[in-house]
Amino acid sequence: MNADQGLFVPLVLGILEGLTEFLPVSSTGHLLLAGHFFGLSQPATFIVLIQLGAILAVITVYFAKLGMLIRDALTGKAYAWHFALAVILASLPAVIVGVLFREYIQQVIYESPLVICISLLIGGVVLLIVDRMPKQVRYDDIYVFPWHLALIVGLFQMLSLIPGVSRSGSTVVGAMLFGASKRSAAEFTFFIALPIMIGAFGYDLYKSRDLIDMSLGLNIAVGFAAAFVVGALVVRYLLDFVSRHGFAPFAWWRIAVGGAGLIAILVFGL
Repeated sequence: MNADQGLFVPLVLGILEGLTEFLPVSSTGHLLLAGHFFGLSQPATFIVLIQLGAILAVITVYFAKLGMLIRDALTGKAYAWHFALAVILASLPAVIVGVLFREYIQQVIYESPLVICISLLIGGVVLLIVDRMPKQVRYDDIYVFPWHLALIVGLFQMLSLIPGVSRSGSTVVGAMLFGASKRSAAEFTFFIALPIMIGAFGYDLYKSRDLIDMSLGLNIAVGFAAAFVVGALVVRYLLDFVSRHGFAPFAWWRIAVGGAGLIAILVFGL
């Protein structure tokens, strides 16, 4: 295999990560299924580490807002501290569970395409129902989300540790069920992704430091860069798309991918 062929897989997976990280379709589930069905596989460490590329895309797109929040927090603005605590509350549950069950998740659940397909399918149905059900919107501004709503979103986010569930999908469903608008639910997932994914990157990098050689490091760099570029485009346009079309298109995509995967596994034995 030459160098170009060797970098093709991490490039494709990086693009796939950037496309799916902030959509409620499960980026990890798609990456793992790409490895199972099409041979586009990389170690679990690669999947975790390239996600930081998509997270940096959020920082790039929201650089001005993040700068304003930091400045206002340093000058004692109450709303900035309120929002910071809300983000922390929403991040803690998944961080705690992720650290405690890291080995089991990566070595057992990651190896089960059947679990991923079922999660995609069930999650798609749930997302479709929640997207269409009549709801009274009580929260449309992420900076004033009450702390109890942030904690509820964080509890829903724990479900995303199961590949196929989707971090953004679980948090969007949790936020919408408890009164957030579609747009604010999607935007809040951008911000709570920052601490949890940066933390996951640092923790997994430390735990896997002895496993990363020059070849894997190059693959991670390529996937990281692709995820960053594509993720920035997705973040820039996703909120407007959700405001116009809701989450139904993503729900149907989940159902299609999960259903096709189940047929491939159960009928054709793939």
